[in-house]
Amino acid sequence: MWSSSSSSLNHSPRPKEGLSSEMRLAKEILLKMYEKMFLLRCFEEKSLELFYSGMVAGRIHSGLGQEAIAVGACLALQDRDYIISNHRGLGHCIAKGADIEKVFAEILGKSAGYSKGKGGPMHIADMDHGILGTTGIVGSGITVAVGAALANKLKGTKRVVLCFFGDGASNTGSFHEGLNLASTWGLSVVFICENNQYATSMPVSEAMAIPNIAHRTAGYRMQGYAVDGNDVISIYEAVSKAVGLAREGEGPILLEAKTYRLEGHFSGDPCTYRTSEEVERWRKKEPVALLRKRLLREKIVEEQELARVEERVQKEIVDAASSAIASPEASMDSILLDVYA
Repeated sequence: MWSSSSSSLNHSPRPKEGLSSEMRLAKEILLKMYEKMFLLRCFEEKSLELFYSGMVAGRIHSGLGQEAIAVGACLALQDRDYIISNHRGLGHCIAKGADIEKVFAEILGKSAGYSKGKGGPMHIADMDHGILGTTGIVGSGITVAVGAALANKLKGTKRVVLCFFGDGASNTGSFHEGLNLASTWGLSVVFICENNQYATSMPVSEAMAIPNIAHRTAGYRMQGYAVDGNDVISIYEAVSKAVGLAREGEGPILLEAKTYRLEGHFSGDPCTYRTSEEVERWRKKEPVALLRKRLLREKIVEEQELARVEERVQKEIVDAASSAIASPEASMDSILLDVYA
């Protein structure tokens, strides 16, 4: 159970495998969750389609299978809150409000993209929506998040910074330095480790000697919790509580969301390091299908209502991708522009 007392923050750092369900969510929120998750699923699939069609220079780091974390976490934020993400961060950006057409344009190297086509899939920032940026350097967003949270504290705001990173980043120096500083300074930052079981090809079970990354908070006098990363409702509840505590000065907090990436580390990854049986086992509990089945099983929505949502989302994705494809290429004349502020 969560406690807002400072004694709990300082003396109860051990993670829990799950958090009890305390919220009764309205149909509108549940339907919004499904629509956003289905949007991310269609976006990820379309991005891979563009890559395999030879239209993307570089790689796509797909977040297929991790949609629940992005959606559940970002729905728990206020518009003024910030997020910082990583190389697998396009879903986080879209969940926070990024323009899909501009994201597609950036992937395709078009001038209409967020970085005018010069940043590619790993460099998206949108200050209007509190997206401080994505980065291809593993773990580097953690210390940037701490800096943003420190700025918020010095300014006296109640903004919260949400920082997404993977299990591999938890083995970098930035992770330990960032958590130590955030805890020492009492900063309003919520760290979300998306434990998708592999850092590139390294199984998390072979990279650390403890069962939960969240256990590491014990060394920094922080609260840490492990949560089901394939259950969007659990993510939403956990992040809502963590953000609420952080906003009132009782952060930082680490959430470890246990999930699985259904695609390889990058587009074209042969995935020889994992078995097809393992992938299929996880595919049976992927988050989009899980939520869809739950909404129907509990009679929250009808099949026809979900079908209408899916049709609308699919059209939105096709239209956004088509517009991005038709937009102008990034010009070589602009290659030296925007290098310095």
